[in-house]
Amino acid sequence: MARVRRGFKARRRRNKVLKMAKGFHFDRRTKYRHAVQTVERALHYAFINRRKFKRDMRKLWIVRINAATRMFDMSYSKFIGALKKNGVEINRKMLAELAARDIDGFKAVVDSVK
Repeated sequence: MARVRRGFKARRRRNKVLKMAKGFHFDRRTKYRHAVQTVERALHYAFINRRKFKRDMRKLWIVRINAATRMFDMSYSKFIGALKKNGVEINRKMLAELAARDIDGFKAVVDSVK
C-alpha cells in the first residue's frame, strides 16, 4: 500500500485556524496549538454573546419604554397590558424607537390605549 502524506489536508485545516487567529497577540496567532485553544474559546464566547446581546437589547427597550410611559403617568406593565388588550401590535423595539426619537408619536400611541 502506498504511503499517505498528509501535507495538503492538514495544512489547509491548520491554516484555517491560523487565519481565524489573526489579531491575537504573541504565540496565539503564530503557533497552531495556542491558536486552536484561543480560537475555540473565542468562538464559544461569540456563540454565547449572540444570545446575550438579544437579552441586553430587550432590557434596554423596556427601560426606554418605561421612562417614556412614566412621563404620561402610566407604568410600563399597564401600558403593555393595555396594548395587548386593544390589539395594538407594535413590538418593543419600535416602541423604544418612538420613545427615544419621536415623543409625539409615542404620546399618540399612549393616548390610543388609555
